[in-house]
Amino acid sequence: GWGGGGGVCGGGGGGAGVEAIECELPAEQATVAALRAALERQCPALAGQVYRVAVDARYEDDEAPLVAGAELALIPPVSGG
Repeated sequence: GWGGGGGVCGGGGGGAGVEAIECELPAEQATVAALRAALERQCPALAGQVYRVAVDARYEDDEAPLVAGAELALIPPVSGG
C-alpha cells in the first residue's frame, strides 16, 4: 500500500512522502506509460504498486500523451463506505 512508514519515496508521512517530483521526458516519448517508467526508476518502491495517473484532473490511460506544463497526480486505489 501507499500509507504508513517512510512512504514510497521517503519522507516521514504516508503516501509517497513527497508533494512533488520533477521528471523530464523527451517530447516525442511523453506518454503516461513513459512517465510511469521514469517515476518507477526514480522511486523504485512505486514499481508493482497499483495507481492511476491523472493529467490536468482527468484520469488517463497509459497511451495518453503528456504536454509540457500539465499537472499530474498519482492516485492510489480508494474504496468507499
